[in-house]
Amino acid sequence: MTALTWTDERVEQLKKLWEGGLSASQIAAELGNVTRNAVIGKVHRLGLSGRAKSPTSAAPRPRKARPVQQMMRVNRPVARGNTALAHAFEVEAEPDPVTFDNVVPMNQRLSLLELNEATCHWPVGDPSSPEFFFCGGKSLPGLPYCAHHSRIAYQPVGDRRRAAPKTTR
Repeated sequence: MTALTWTDERVEQLKKLWEGGLSASQIAAELGNVTRNAVIGKVHRLGLSGRAKSPTSAAPRPRKARPVQQMMRVNRPVARGNTALAHAFEVEAEPDPVTFDNVVPMNQRLSLLELNEATCHWPVGDPSSPEFFFCGGKSLPGLPYCAHHSRIAYQPVGDRRRAAPKTTR
């Protein structure tokens, strides 16, 4: 295998092409038998990296406007007691099977394969355990969780900031 060295002639040609605004890939192709990375390394070692930008590259490209339908706004339920925001988010009060003791009825529990858009996707337990399941209750429209788990998942910012972090000693 023959390794080409950077001769004075090749270095001069590199400098001219670099000052001419060619990319490292274009220079590598022009010089032949040299990689783009070798050109970048040589340019860096020679201190040539500060070349003037062409007027066409200095002008910013106009951005495409994103269609409005790509943006989706999801109304999130509000925790009870926050009457200022209660009118902005209407949450249907439904009987909640998971109330005080956080027990999901056996006939409501679902596996991953049984989930659909109408069921609560709240995971319960350790995923590596055979006892792992999903809540499976009726999910709120447009949300992946039932009313109870939505109140846990989507807490208002003010309530989260007021809750003091628990410290262990």
